[in-house]
Amino acid sequence: MNHHDLVAACQSEWQGYTEHEFVKSLALGSLAQRHYQHYLQQDFLFLKHYARAFALAIYKSNDLAEMRDSLPVLHGLLDQEIQHHVDYCGQWGLTEADMEAEPEDFGTVAYTRYVLDCGMQGDLVELFVALAPCSIGYGVIGEALLAESAQQAGTTVLEGNPYRSWIEMYGGDDFQHGVEITRQRLDRLLADIPLTSARGQRLIEVFRTATRMEIAFWQQGLNA
Repeated sequence: MNHHDLVAACQSEWQGYTEHEFVKSLALGSLAQRHYQHYLQQDFLFLKHYARAFALAIYKSNDLAEMRDSLPVLHGLLDQEIQHHVDYCGQWGLTEADMEAEPEDFGTVAYTRYVLDCGMQGDLVELFVALAPCSIGYGVIGEALLAESAQQAGTTVLEGNPYRSWIEMYGGDDFQHGVEITRQRLDRLLADIPLTSARGQRLIEVFRTATRMEIAFWQQGLNA
């Protein structure tokens, strides 16, 4: 099996995630600032745990090659993606310390602890499958939004869009390159697992649950 099999088996959830109303409003620049601010603060907290998950992946690795695979992602999270959130929230007078002190929403707690629990109880494969909706999905969303902006009748508006930096970061070459590496690594881990086996079906359910958590994460932003 490969990552395409995971997406195909959870198509309804995947569509609900990648085409969520939050994403559509963000693309148009019509998302209310309070919703985006709440999302960004919660995503900052999420990314801290996400970084912990990649640190756990290094711990769970069997050899140096596997350990090295996760290190660039960990650096990217700590040095670029999280910093983007800190810089953006700085526009509203929020410091990194303010964001660290923000209480975690229930959805943030549920999602991050689910991923970490998969990693603690399972092996490297289960951990990366639990991470996949985020690590692959944001790439799919960013690529689609940026492509839409280049079309005459596209639904993404960049000019004057207050969320342009978010779209350009996730749709940009650096992030997309990282996503492709992630896809290839996941496919290598899944290659010898039959889709219809008990193990394969278990991994599909892990992917489905994590994707549902992504939908809930968008929704908690809209509910702010």
